[in-house]
This record gives sequence, structure tokens and C-alpha cells, in this order.
Amino acid sequence: MLKRLGITLLAACALQAQAAVEDARVEQLGKDLTPLGGERAGNAAGTIPAWNGGLATPPADYRSGMHHPDPYAGEKPLYVIDAQNVDRYAAQLPEGLKDLVRRHPDFHVRVFPTHRSAAAPQRIYDATRYNAGHAQLISGGNGVEGAASGVPFPIPANGQEVIWNHIMRYRGDQIHFVTNQAAVLANGTYTLLKLDRDVYFVYGREGVTPQDLNNTLFYYKYTVVAPSRLAGSALVVQETLDQVLSIRKAWRFNRSERRVRRLPMLAYDSLQPDTNGMATSDMVDSYNGAPDRYEWVLKGKQEMLVPYNSYAVHQKGIPYERILTPNFVNPDLLRYELHRVWVVEASLRKGFSHPVAKRRFYVDEDSWQILAVDHYDKNGQLSGLQESHPISYYDVPMFGSTLETLYDLNGGRYFVDGMDNNEPMYDFHPPLGPRDFTPQALRREGI
Repeated sequence: MLKRLGITLLAACALQAQAAVEDARVEQLGKDLTPLGGERAGNAAGTIPAWNGGLATPPADYRSGMHHPDPYAGEKPLYVIDAQNVDRYAAQLPEGLKDLVRRHPDFHVRVFPTHRSAAAPQRIYDATRYNAGHAQLISGGNGVEGAASGVPFPIPANGQEVIWNHIMRYRGDQIHFVTNQAAVLANGTYTLLKLDRDVYFVYGREGVTPQDLNNTLFYYKYTVVAPSRLAGSALVVQETLDQVLSIRKAWRFNRSERRVRRLPMLAYDSLQPDTNGMATSDMVDSYNGAPDRYEWVLKGKQEMLVPYNSYAVHQKGIPYERILTPNFVNPDLLRYELHRVWVVEASLRKGFSHPVAKRRFYVDEDSWQILAVDHYDKNGQLSGLQESHPISYYDVPMFGSTLETLYDLNGGRYFVDGMDNNEPMYDFHPPLGPRDFTPQALRREGI
């Protein structure tokens, strides 16, 4: 009896000690750690500064509805990486970016001073602090419970938690925006596809509880504006949180058929339309959907040169043909900085098929935005590169991509989404609700 009691007391003390350690780590949020879990301090070399709140308020010359003025427009590159000197910086470059530099003598990487501009509303910081002691993975890592807003795992213990932080990061409450995408072929030809888009987030809304989510992350809808032969076609998606429990629901309105059809599968390796076969469904937003087909390994944190503060390619009036050059996006419009990122590797599980057998993700410590992804085929060969070129939408505030790219390195093709330079700027307060994202609403709009 005494022996059993002693074992019980030891176990209780161990659990209490573990809880104390966890409590102590949570207490670091907003102190040694940023409110979302990044390291507040800069690096020892002084090349990464401390985080001091990010860009949480608009500059004086900003007016609502503007394309966001570049707060760093006057800066010059610290150095430029090209095919001649790429080996000098190899340790800080994603493998796909190094390959792009080596393949194309006229491609280069402009590296600027680092600015830790990521910011979010205070309520997202408060929710993240709560999540640190309450959120947990369920269903073998295919779902999350105990969180309704904020980053679920600001102090991640494994690769799945890092990817869920990206999937569930704050992106505003609701958005209306018009953007263009293009699949640029090896010969430089492309067709612009203009989409009118709406998103209504359920997760992350003020006042929402875990019970209110009903396994729903957000609602999404787009209508094709151009070219004329496709104009009027539309899609609506109801994005679930645990997609193994309940797959995302999607319906498409086909202009030629004048009817709405339920899509049987819009996930995993199903191809995105109008991407020339380059992009699968789970490549949208760098990664989305259920993580169940991959094994996830957290490799740790590393200092890397990644896209950041990409205001130059976001500016109003830039002709799209200036952005879309043969083989790659115009490098003179891109900006790279040195940042600390979480490195996560995902390897395809046995029994599943996907054109990308392994992915290496580089995830921003300050925002949980995936900034770059290396793709490897079934033979272990490097095959592709994804990049997200982000800015701080300081009027929200929210940090997210303004341009997303996917390179087929061997084919010389690439896909770009998010070009909005000649469109109205994002509206973060449109009159939207869940009823706007149903097959009935799609049918009404199509008619």
C-alpha cells in the first residue's frame, strides 16, 4: 500500500513539475517570446533585429482603399545573389531558390535589411496565450480542439503543430478582393485569369467559441471575371477543420451548363484548374487541408533568406507583363530578407500517391506564414519551389502573402496567383455572411 502510494505521489509530482514547466513557457509569451511565439530578441550577429510590435498601424500617407505604400521604399539591397556567388550563401537559401539561381543567369535574389513587420490584433495575441495551455491535436493530428481564435500552438512540439499554426493563422475576419493568376509556360506565354473573390472566416472571429466552429474554418467563393470565354463560372467552398472527419464541401457553377454541381473531391493531389497541371489542391496557400497523407518532422529553427515585406511587387499600376517574365517572376520587383524560420519536412506515407513525395517548409516565426517550400519527386529529386511574398496589411493589422508563386524547375514553367496591381485593393469589411457561401447562393448569382 505504501509502495503504491509512493508511486502515485511521484507520478503526481512529475505531472505537477511538467505543468509548471509548461506554465513557465506560456509565461514567456509576450516577454522573451513574441505574443505569437517567435523569439523576441534579435540574433547575435545583429542581422536580425528584435521584434518590437511589427507594423500595427498605417503610415501617415496611407488612406483607406490604397495599395499599401512601401514603408521601406528608400532602402537599397545589402547584396545581390546570382549564379556567380550563390555558393557563398547556399546555407541560407532554400534548395529550390538555389536551383532557380543556378539555372538562369539572369535571375537574382536581392537581399534587403530585415524588418520584423508581422503584427496581429491584440485579441489574437490574447487568444494565442489561452491556446498555449488548452489547444491540442486530435484524430491522430488531423484536427485541433480547444481553440477558436489565434495561433493554436505558439510553442510547437512537432511538425504537425507548426503546419496547423499556418493553416489556422489570422487572416482577417472577412475579405473581398479581385486578383489575377497565370500559368506561364516555358516559352513565356500565358493567359490571365481574373477572379472576384470572397472569404468569410469562422475560426478567428471575435466572440467565437470552439463550440461555434462546427468543424468549420472558413467559407470561400470566387467568380471568374475574365477571360470572356470563362466569365461567369464560379466556385464555393466550405472549408472544414478536421478534413478526415468531414471533407471540404465544394460546388461549381459552370456557365455553359447553367447549373451548380457538387465536386466529389477538391483536396490532396486533385489538380487545380487553369494551372497547366502544375498545382494540386493542397498547394493553395502553400499548404492546406488534412495532414494525414504525410509524416511530419520538425527539423528545428534556422536563419534563412526568404521573401518578406514584398511591397514593391504589390504597388498600384504595375503592368502584369512586367511581373510575368519568361521562366520566373521579375526579380527586380522581389525582396528577400534574413529571418528565423521553422523548418518542417513532410514525407508521403506508404500507400498514398502524390506528385510531391517530400516537401520542406520554411515557416515564419513571427506570423506562421509559410514563406517557401522545396518540392521533391518520388525519386528524391528536387522538382519545384513555392514562395509566398508577404506584406503587413497594417490597416487590419494582418500579415500575409500579396503574391504566391509555384515553379516547375525542370519544366521551366511557373504559376502565379495574387496579382492585384490594377484592381481595387482588398476590402476587409465587406457585408458577408455564411449564407453567401451556399450552393443556393451560387445558383442565384449564376442566374
